[in-house]
Amino acid sequence: MKFVRYQLKDRRIYGIWENDRVKEIKGSIFGEYETTGVVHNINEVRLLTPVEPSKILCVGLNYKDHIEEIGARRPELPSHFLKPQSAVIGPGDAIRYPKIAQQVDYEGEVAVVIKNRIKDVSEAQALEHVLGYTCFNDVTERTLSTVQGQLTRAKGFDTFAAFGPCIATGLDPTNLTVKTFVNGKQLQEGNTADMIFSVPFLIHYLSQCMTLYPGDIISTGTPKGVSPIVVGDVVEVSVDGVGILRNPVQAAS
Repeated sequence: MKFVRYQLKDRRIYGIWENDRVKEIKGSIFGEYETTGVVHNINEVRLLTPVEPSKILCVGLNYKDHIEEIGARRPELPSHFLKPQSAVIGPGDAIRYPKIAQQVDYEGEVAVVIKNRIKDVSEAQALEHVLGYTCFNDVTERTLSTVQGQLTRAKGFDTFAAFGPCIATGLDPTNLTVKTFVNGKQLQEGNTADMIFSVPFLIHYLSQCMTLYPGDIISTGTPKGVSPIVVGDVVEVSVDGVGILRNPVQAAS
């Protein structure tokens, strides 16, 4: 099943995406819901971010090939950071290239959407609290990430947390392929089987630190092939069973 959140005129609505149609639902995708009988063509609505997270947790250095690519050391524990809500954009929205940026990179990733309010959840029970999975682009100002020695500014610019187009349920997080394309050319491909820290472990580990709420996002890291983007590019991130997240790159106003 694929959950979407969409805008139709002045309404923002949740729905279920099947083929080229969206079935409107009422209730909560995190609990009980039902279809209303109203159906729209996918081309008649504007897709939004499928959830509105209270926080976005991103994991760095989680693919062996990416660690080798940048010459980093393999971490003993997950290296994670937060992105602000102001960084969030959805499918079709523009990634804004900051005026002060010297090099902006894409990072295609698989992201986990949390279903329940959880704290100190065990690794064995972690997947019980996953609503589904989505595509994520962890956009990064690379120069700042190396000069400042921390990631908040480099990763936290407005529009630097693109995700969508839907939340796909029932997927196997141990075998999902993520690919990134720039202007139609494939530049990244990785599989979650190659991650150092699994989805259940990440949920367990992060919930030891902070309470996770319904709709919170955990993005699981990027494989090798990270490269710069420039104004005029179109970046696409695809994940098995989810679909394609597409975002143009524009100059910040």
